[in-house]
Amino acid sequence: MFKHVAIVGKYQTDGSREALERIAHFLHDEGCEVALERGTAQNTGLTQYQALDVAAIGRQCDLALVVGGDGTMLGIGRQLARFNVPVVGINQGRLGFITDIALDGFEAVLRPMLRGEYDEDHRTLMQAGVWRDGRCVFEATAMNDVVVNRGGAASMIELRVEVDGHFVANQRADGVIIASPTGSTAYALSAGGPLLHPSVAGWIMAPIAPHTLSNRPIVLPSTGEITLEVVAGRDASANFDMQNFASLLHGDRVTVRRSPHGLRLLHPVGWSFFDTLRKKLHWNEGGVS
Repeated sequence: MFKHVAIVGKYQTDGSREALERIAHFLHDEGCEVALERGTAQNTGLTQYQALDVAAIGRQCDLALVVGGDGTMLGIGRQLARFNVPVVGINQGRLGFITDIALDGFEAVLRPMLRGEYDEDHRTLMQAGVWRDGRCVFEATAMNDVVVNRGGAASMIELRVEVDGHFVANQRADGVIIASPTGSTAYALSAGGPLLHPSVAGWIMAPIAPHTLSNRPIVLPSTGEITLEVVAGRDASANFDMQNFASLLHGDRVTVRRSPHGLRLLHPVGWSFFDTLRKKLHWNEGGVS
């Protein structure tokens, strides 16, 4: 059974304080020691609970509840992964591909999970770096995707693509997305990429509006390293989960490889990735059965 549980909340949303307080009371009634992530505590005024920073949560807690949307999960999941703390997502956002427990009625779903009745889902993370003149000038971890794209200029950018040091192609496009299986339902999907089951050990490389229509998304093994070098184009940038950004110069190289840390995502017993796809992407709706 989980004894020390931390709550991380999306405190900017209306009604968040009430939702977080309700969850905290529930955990307390279930016999758990309750802590709040420090920013969550400070911004909600829920000061009756222990406030911990991420590192302290990693050291002291045996479970983290993330209350919000997928963006909230991405932000905290990248930080907690290195501590091997399992995470449960309670959806207070819109889509909820990785925060899959509805806020309404969460008690009935969460109660058996606290007793150890859950399915565990391991999500791979990406370790990315920006290299300039032989030095790493920016590092970031991503759970969804690493994107190199053009700035506000109307012209495309040109990227030299390598996989494990082998030249693949020069791509002229609005940009290129490197996505994990978790990120296959995000930006890469909008760019025409395939959906990847979370258990697949691969990355998606998907061009954004490519100049040559034969440049198609490709699935690559996650065991190697992908490099995107800026050859031409103005105001190129790299973003990581759309939450961290780096401006790029000609000759900069963005490298993507598998992080040594993964996220332990817990689901109710019987959870299925296909159930999530069917619900969130509205499959089987409006057609002939």
